[in-house]
Amino acid sequence: MGRLGFIVNPMAGIGGNVGLKGSDGAEIQRKALALGAIPRAQERAIEALRRLIPLQGELEIITYPGEMGENAARACGFDPIVIGRIRPGMTTAEDTRRAAREMARQGIDLLLFAGGDGTARDIYSAIREDVPALGIPAGVKIHSAVFAINPARAGDLAAAYLRGEIARLREAEVMDIDEEAVRRGIVSARLYGYLRVPFQRRLLQGLKRSSGPSEQATQDAIAWDVVEHMEDGCLYILGPGTTTRAIAARLGIAKTLIGVDVVTRDGLVAADVNERGLLELLQEDREARIIVTPIGGQGHIFGRGNQQISPEVIRRVGRDRIIIVSTPAKIHSLRGRPLLVDTGDRELDKALTGYIQVITGHNERIVYRI
Repeated sequence: MGRLGFIVNPMAGIGGNVGLKGSDGAEIQRKALALGAIPRAQERAIEALRRLIPLQGELEIITYPGEMGENAARACGFDPIVIGRIRPGMTTAEDTRRAAREMARQGIDLLLFAGGDGTARDIYSAIREDVPALGIPAGVKIHSAVFAINPARAGDLAAAYLRGEIARLREAEVMDIDEEAVRRGIVSARLYGYLRVPFQRRLLQGLKRSSGPSEQATQDAIAWDVVEHMEDGCLYILGPGTTTRAIAARLGIAKTLIGVDVVTRDGLVAADVNERGLLELLQEDREARIIVTPIGGQGHIFGRGNQQISPEVIRRVGRDRIIIVSTPAKIHSLRGRPLLVDTGDRELDKALTGYIQVITGHNERIVYRI
């Protein structure tokens, strides 16, 4: 029998739709809950684990109690081996590290974990490169290359590896940013190390790549094009990114760092808006557009760092009112891979797929696949 270690960070991603730019630390988690955030890590973990149901009878799952893995495993019909102890509702990063170390000692074939960059850091600090590992994306910020492109693909990749259909392991970067620094207006990503992950290019996301100084002129040209075509009275929801920051700058507005702002052609409407704030603005039945840019090296346009633009927000605005902006260099960094959506709503993700126009310069457009 194959042996799978399975860990869920139950608080992963809780700060996303309420605009907290991360979920690390008990204080931020309490603030997120006070703002009405609903934990989604369990459902994303279950979505991944469902893809392993055909391996029942051939697979032994070793997990931690309750919300750290047991609940998700039992929800999928597995009878896991449960080790360790936790304080329900009060799990910590140390619980994750301890769980990973104990599972590694059990001789697992693969460690599958649900979380974000902070969880990946904890896994790395516990097992280094001793045990193959794979991330189920459930966090707010996911810069690391150890995650599958979405939860279902994480399950598919884990199943293929455990069946022996994929033998190749790749050293993938574990990256993270300092959330407190981000809240002070400073973005600094750091490499913490590497995990060995099962590799299949179409299922595994790439390392997040930032835009370089050489792209500034192209970003300015894109901004010129977008502002030139803005309609009077229309709301424009600006997602994070340096390309959208250039649009704000052309309007004479300081863009919120790693946040979502709402503007019109006449100026700022609301800064650093969370999901609730966006829905309140959209209740006024005003015409609206969403402007987003792909994450460099990964291609995600929704579901990574912009969870404030939730499925409900996207539905209210409509697919045909989504504006995608990207420098050609960012498109080329995808090496032909499509743009990606991972909103947490599978029906919406399917509705968003297909071909869409991308603004790549002033009066320059390409058609690209989502």
